[in-house]
Amino acid sequence: MTKLSFAEMHDVLMDALRLTHFPVAVKFFFDDGELKEFKENVEFFTSDRNLTFCQYEIGPRMTGQTLLVRKEKLGCPNGLYSFGWKGFDQAEVLSHKKYAKDLEQAERFVKSKPRLPEGTLKAIAVSPLADTYFPPDTVHFYCDNMQAYHLAVDYMAAMDVHPLRTNITMNSSACAGNVYTYLEKTANICTACSGSYNSGKTERGELNFFVPGEQLEPLVQRLITRINEHGTGAITRTGENFPGAAICKNCNMIVYKRGECLESAQ
Repeated sequence: MTKLSFAEMHDVLMDALRLTHFPVAVKFFFDDGELKEFKENVEFFTSDRNLTFCQYEIGPRMTGQTLLVRKEKLGCPNGLYSFGWKGFDQAEVLSHKKYAKDLEQAERFVKSKPRLPEGTLKAIAVSPLADTYFPPDTVHFYCDNMQAYHLAVDYMAAMDVHPLRTNITMNSSACAGNVYTYLEKTANICTACSGSYNSGKTERGELNFFVPGEQLEPLVQRLITRINEHGTGAITRTGENFPGAAICKNCNMIVYKRGECLESAQ
């Protein structure tokens, strides 16, 4: 198969799955040299205000901007903890009190979250997939139910993984979700958390689908193979252009005919 560029994969995914949001390429900088190269070669934006990580991702997925996330401008304790920019403390436990049965459970749940090694991360770049400068560590999709299903099905077929086991954490969907996929080298689907639902602008009910950057191309190649075989990327109704066509399978009550056929029958 011909190797695809990130821009080509971006276009295939947007068109075949009718994505509303651009896929977000996430790059974790652990090396000062890579960070310096990024700053010298990429037009990027920053924030003067402290934002949550899911608010930073609004830029690439909605307006096509590349943003650089810095520790001092990340205003979300959950994100700081997930990225290893903040150590474990009782404030983090207390912030999870409303989710857990008691403080002991809250502490265990916080400590079980996926985390990058503390103090190793320099910065994070988030950009539209088409514009990523470095190969991304993860690619984060904000998508609806059936778009997430199509991504998951193509991922499982491409990577020969079944079933795909999900990882959902309390109050850290976007931040811990990306970290989990990066560390475990596996795709993941999770709901919005209470923070990302509000501040991250996912009030349309979007799901989160994450895939390791190095595993994205096999997924897209599988999607392209299905398009070549069936004409479209839809699984729900083969041959339909829209991946989530909400029509009952094999229902003989829902049949569309050309207008001239109906007129000639009258």
